Amino acid sequence: MSDISNDVIRLYNDHGADFDSLRGRSLAEKPWLDRFASLLPQGASILDIGCGSGEPIAGYFIGNGYDVTGIDASLPLIELCRARFPEKLWVVADMRKLALGRRFDGLIAWHSFFHLNAEDQRRMFAIFRQHANGGAVLMFTAGPGQGEAIGTFQRTPLYHASLAREEYESLLAAHGFRLLDHIVEDPDCGGATVYLSRRAVA
Repeated sequence: MSDISNDVIRLYNDHGADFDSLRGRSLAEKPWLDRFASLLPQGASILDIGCGSGEPIAGYFIGNGYDVTGIDASLPLIELCRARFPEKLWVVADMRKLALGRRFDGLIAWHSFFHLNAEDQRRMFAIFRQHANGGAVLMFTAGPGQGEAIGTFQRTPLYHASLAREEYESLLAAHGFRLLDHIVEDPDCGGATVYLSRRAVA
């Protein structure tokens, strides 16, 4: 476990505006977002875990009629969400301690979950389940294989970690989810490694 994993929230608090401006509004993720949405009823409730500034992913779902709730540990990023989409619920929360007391039809953790260390990632699957309706769709991104990687953002180290595919699939199954699809470093999606799963209806 790397101590730098505990610095991610501070980094996004300090550089939220920088992240927002550099993130851009293009949607290389659109094919995956559309596939995720295709598994949901129109107007379904979606929990965006690590929603950032709300653009472009949450905004895309909102624009297509979905009821989005977003959580992020960075207050500056949540304030941007509230300014952009004031009719939606945006919560400052550490995903590792998430307890909203409600369930959703879809959960997405795009380029957020992978900032947690391995042990915290393992614990997240119980939190996913606690917030998932029967039949809910869960999609998240991780790394291409087990291990840690340290990138940089604004000249500051930025932590990433991943479990192996076999462990993710086992954790999903243990919490009532079935892996529907998985791709390593999708060349059509900026090299994202994606997991798409669904919780059993009962």
